Amino acid sequence: MSMHAQTIIQTFEQFSPKHLAVEGDRIGLQVGTLKKQVSKVMITLDVLEPVVDEAVEKGVDFIIAHHPLLFRPIKQLDVSTSYGRMIEKLIKNEITVYAAHTNLDAAPGGVNDLMADAVGLKNTRVLVPTGEDPLKKLIVFVPDSHADHVREAMGDAGAGHIGSYSHCAFTSEGRGAFRPGEGTNPFIGEQGRLERPEETKIETVVPASIEKKVIQAMKKAHPYEEAAFDLYPMDVPGDVYGLGRIGELEEAVTLDAFADHVKTAFGVDGLRVVGDGSRLVKKAAVLGGDGNKYTMTALQKGADVYITGDLYFHVAHDAWMEGLMMIDPGHHVEQIMKQATADRLEEDLADQKGSVDIVTSELNTDPFRFK
Repeated sequence: MSMHAQTIIQTFEQFSPKHLAVEGDRIGLQVGTLKKQVSKVMITLDVLEPVVDEAVEKGVDFIIAHHPLLFRPIKQLDVSTSYGRMIEKLIKNEITVYAAHTNLDAAPGGVNDLMADAVGLKNTRVLVPTGEDPLKKLIVFVPDSHADHVREAMGDAGAGHIGSYSHCAFTSEGRGAFRPGEGTNPFIGEQGRLERPEETKIETVVPASIEKKVIQAMKKAHPYEEAAFDLYPMDVPGDVYGLGRIGELEEAVTLDAFADHVKTAFGVDGLRVVGDGSRLVKKAAVLGGDGNKYTMTALQKGADVYITGDLYFHVAHDAWMEGLMMIDPGHHVEQIMKQATADRLEEDLADQKGSVDIVTSELNTDPFRFK
């Protein structure tokens, strides 16, 4: 039971592409190689020495982490230190480490969407836009008998999403023309004879980030040896991507009641709260990790409360004076990505050749505890 590492990462990057990462982020391959077969993948928030020991014990040969192992340049590698021993263990046990950081934060269904869903936000939007996913028009010609099958396959792969509608497409009918050459095995017609089959033209929109996935699905469903299709950019705004989310609660609640809800949602023993506990909360912003630099963004976009980690004393002071309520459940709540990422990757790999076991790290890597 194994699968090539490149297949795993190509599939993973279809829902967490590198272009979503902020400039300069240390993502991608960290240790090891992608030129190998993989039997077991472990999803983790952090790569620490106990996590590597866990990977060795479980027979893991590939780690996908949210927080990069090599975040700062290495000046020396002393194997008498925990950091050095960890690198040594990874290399000796042939364990590859790959990091998906701000790209997984920004990805649809990624860390920030998971956190927003956990606290019950509705009608969410990106808090800090960092880019846009351009739209493209995909046109494919297919025999009438297979039009529905191909259209459905493209829609299942993510094409044709417009607002809350999926599988949107336009079709028209006509006749194609082709002459099968020597060595071909045509689905319709014979070698050397001009064919004019009745065909359906399918037009749909595709976000650039998933165009390869959609084209792959289209070709798999298409009966022809060589599918005829066009793909070109559109002068239409695509989906905005970025860090954090902002949305509304189902109904207004007090800050203290909402803080209790956040505490339960993230399974933490305690959290820090800024603001009058009796004030009402209706509009909330959330940003996983260290969100100090975006506090004023949350305020400017109308958030009543901002949920993020690692709050600085003076940042909290500034927010307090401006009337922005804040909740700090800790940086470690990003661990919500572990099971969700494992489930998504397992689902997306189901159609690939080979198989791989996907597990999550069971260790709690939060360095803080409450007394």
